[in-house]
Formats: sequence, structure tokens, C-alpha cells
Amino acid sequence: MKVLAYTSPARGHLYPIVPIMAELAARGHHASVCTLSGELGHLAQTGIECSAIDLAIERNRLEDWRERSQLRGSLSVLRTFAERAGREASDIERAMARGDPDVLLVDINCWGAAAVAEARGRPWAMYSPYLLPLPSRDAPPFGLGLRPLTGPLGALRDAIVARLGNCVLDRAIMPALAKLRAQHGLPALDHFNDLLGRPPLLLALTAEDFEYPRSDWPANVRLIGPVNWAPPLQTPGWLADISDPLVLVTCSTERQADERLVGVALEGLPAAGMSVIATTAAHDPGAFDAPTGSRVLGFLPHEVILARAACVVCHGGLGITQKALTAGVPVVVVPFGRDQLETARRVEVANVGVRLPPRHLTPDRLTQAVHSAIERRAGARRLSRAFAAAGGHIVAADAIEAIG
Repeated sequence: MKVLAYTSPARGHLYPIVPIMAELAARGHHASVCTLSGELGHLAQTGIECSAIDLAIERNRLEDWRERSQLRGSLSVLRTFAERAGREASDIERAMARGDPDVLLVDINCWGAAAVAEARGRPWAMYSPYLLPLPSRDAPPFGLGLRPLTGPLGALRDAIVARLGNCVLDRAIMPALAKLRAQHGLPALDHFNDLLGRPPLLLALTAEDFEYPRSDWPANVRLIGPVNWAPPLQTPGWLADISDPLVLVTCSTERQADERLVGVALEGLPAAGMSVIATTAAHDPGAFDAPTGSRVLGFLPHEVILARAACVVCHGGLGITQKALTAGVPVVVVPFGRDQLETARRVEVANVGVRLPPRHLTPDRLTQAVHSAIERRAGARRLSRAFAAAGGHIVAADAIEAIG
């Protein structure tokens, strides 16, 4: 069986599928990935054939960090996905012509690639490395990170918020999505969320122990738990000079206005007797002054730090949040936008860390939040066991084989 995976231009959307595709390759299948040009070298030793996505797609970066409101930021992200979609469609068609895959695995953010996959009639699956934005009678509407609320008041709140959210999304996105689907001979959808019902298999890279328990998961959804991977790296020698307690601080791999997280952490945590290792990702690490005993780097695989970390402070991307919890390390989540408000709320509800709104981000409050999160380490370890039980890349490979 030949399997082709197509990703959006983000490391956080590539790295989780690497173990899945490597597992398929190890089982004797031909596995190929179309992804970021700068990551091809890292995949060379995995047994996965790889090629670059259209560079024009890579250059069309998220600009939501320029917006001043959560709503405008979210709409900016969705517009970027819509703009990429046309090039994705022709790009995945070229990749299919090269390899003639039997099965397609498509990133949830790649609407153009998904349209081609659906239109071609071959077995296909979609994967989501963030929490699924699916409506449910058992969970609050997705997007605002609302606290679960039961009873008549909760039902009324959820109905109003869901109706307003659908109106905003449908008005902003559905015309472009309808045009895209019509170009490939596909029927129009009633609502944006209907897109997630189209693939025969929808892989959710989380587990229900972290998600809200639901009685109405769609039949195509398979919760497989987190899937973690990073380019191999030896433990840096300087790590031995870092004193405990050690706190890992991370920014998003896709630029957003979260650099304040590093500055506040460096100001508050070392003064409280903690060492900080910060990875800035999209921001210049040279813009920060690290005190003695702490370090700031652009990128470093987090696995080598998590073995010693007492806590992780992050923006709330599901990847780093679940990677920390998989290692049994509690988290402080400071959500700046995108899906991060939902991740932050689930951290709070699952009692595996602390949610700290950006408006409350000060050195003293962050220090207090880290101390509170460390007290929740038992919850993080419990969730780590639940993640392991979900099956990860093995279960994902089984599910892909089943539709192939």
C-alpha cells in the first residue's frame, strides 16, 4: 500500500505524523510526506520518502498576531487557510501524479488538499494535531475556552454562543469553501464544521481523558492520543550546568505575539530560585537577556529538557502541552489565541496544570502559577498513563491500514 501525507507549513503539524508514517514504512508500506522544505533533511533517516510543498504556500504565513482581538485573529487564520487552498489542490495533485498513492492522509488545515482527496474517491483520512472544533451536546462551543456549565443556564449559554459562532464562521469562510468544492465537483456544505465529517477517518491526536467526555463523537473520529517526535539530538553538555528546579518555557513555532512569555519568565522565575530554558521558535533568541543559570535558544527538541523539568510554561499549543503531560510534567498555559484557549481550559479542568490569562501575565503571578502547577504533578502523571493507553502511532497506523 502506498500512503501519501500532506501537511500544512508548520513543524507542529509535521512532527506528530512522522511516527505514524515511519510505522507504516516499517510494516512494508510505501510512505511519503509532502511538507516543509526545511524539514526534509530531518526525515531522511526515518524510512519516509519526502518532498517539499509549494514554496508559495510556505511563504503565506499566519498574520493573526497583528490583530488586536481574538475574533479578528481567528478570522485572519481562516483567511490564510482559504488563500492556501487553491495552491494546495494543485500541489497535492502533482504529488499524487508522481506517486499514485492508494491512501491519502491530509492535514486538517489543508482545505484544498482535502477537496482533492474527497473528489478523487480514494481512501483518505484527515488528522488534527489540535483539539477538534466539533460541536457536541456534552461540551461548550469551541473557540473561546468556555468553562463547562451544566443545567438550563449552561444549555442556554452554549446555544447562544454556538449560533453566533456559526454565523460568523459561515459568513466569513463558506463562500470561499463552496467555490473551492465546486471546482472539484463536490457538493456545498451547510456549515464549516461539516468539513470534518467528509473524511472516512478523522484522527484526533489526543485522548478523552484530556478532552471533554462525549456521548456524540462522530463515527469517523478516532482518538489516538498524542504522537510526539523531534529530530534526534544528543543531550547538550551545558544542561549539566543548569540547576534544578528547571522550568521549560516555549513560544509557538508559528509566529504570534507571545514573546512576552519569555521575558516575564526570565524576570520572575530565576529570582524565585528556578532555572529557565526558553525556546523562542519564531522570535529572535538574541532579543532576550538570560541571567546566569538560564538559557534562551531558538529551537531545541524538548524531550532532552522534559526529563528534568519541574514545570513547562507555554502558549498552549496542543503539541507542547501534551508533550509535557506525556512526560508527566505539569504545565502553566498562557493562551494568546488560535486553539490555545481551549487547550488552556482543558488543562485547568483536568487538574494537570494552571491556566493564566495573558492579561494577568506578570513575574509574580507567573511564579505563583508555576508553584501551583507543580502541586498538580500527580494529575500530570495520571494523564501520562492515559495517553500511553490510547495507542498513539500504532493505533493510527492500524486505522489507516483498515481504510486502505
